[in-house]
Amino acid sequence: MKKLRDIPEPDRPREKLRQKGAEALSDLELMAILLGSGTKGHDVMKVADRILKALDGNNAKLDIEELQKIEGVGLAKATLIAAALEFARRRIRPEGLRISFPADVLPLIQHYADRKQEHFISISINGANEVIASRVVSVGLVNKTQAHPREVFAEPITDRASAIIVAHNHPSGGLTPSKEDTDITKQLKSAGETLGIRLLDHIIFNHKGYYSFLENGEM
Repeated sequence: MKKLRDIPEPDRPREKLRQKGAEALSDLELMAILLGSGTKGHDVMKVADRILKALDGNNAKLDIEELQKIEGVGLAKATLIAAALEFARRRIRPEGLRISFPADVLPLIQHYADRKQEHFISISINGANEVIASRVVSVGLVNKTQAHPREVFAEPITDRASAIIVAHNHPSGGLTPSKEDTDITKQLKSAGETLGIRLLDHIIFNHKGYYSFLENGEM
């Protein structure tokens, strides 16, 4: 990963935001702007990357104490990040988003497209086809993630969801499902039928587009 000083000035997060708007920035760049600067021996981009990985692994549920355990994060930065996360939680909620087609969930998950590891995401849907919650279930390697039905359905059961949509990013770039992708889809569909929680779709996505098992007649 490049250090901030190695990035050409026009491409640095703050300048990029000023020129192109916040929506053009990756999660890493947005986090770097929130941090403002690194600390001695810790470049801001590297610290931002560590925070993102910790957030992804904890479903964005890190308190100040846990944030301070991240290398390069002190009390001031931990307080800032905790406040930003809580503000976002209160103001920008997926609850209530109505799903007409499974791909309608893409705006909730597209920011994971820039991750270097696969992130497996579960989205709980209620009986009115509205989103209850969206969560990262597991984080895998560059081209492989593991998601057991027990882990995928644990939170939707608590949510009293009537259906779920699952999705994962493909860091390698391609959108073609692997054998593992097809196998886990079948496992989740079968488990959902037993639990009474339908699997509506499995979506594979990257920066360029997405692949829907449902739209391709594989559900």
